Amino acid sequence: MLTTMKVFLWWFIVGATMALSVLMLQGGIRDVMQAQGSVWTLKLAELLTTIIGGGLLGGCIALILDRIKKS
Repeated sequence: MLTTMKVFLWWFIVGATMALSVLMLQGGIRDVMQAQGSVWTLKLAELLTTIIGGGLLGGCIALILDRIKKS
């Protein structure tokens, strides 16, 4: 159980970092910095869900591949 959690956390961090790097390349961070008012919070929420989604995708794929490797 502990090794599964370590695999998931590692690849969650890698996936979230990759999603953040793609957002930075596409200019998403710049859009957040230039937004004002309530749009700023909406854009920030949009970016956070994208980053967390990238982390979950990376973590889940890693768990699936780890399970396949073990069997």
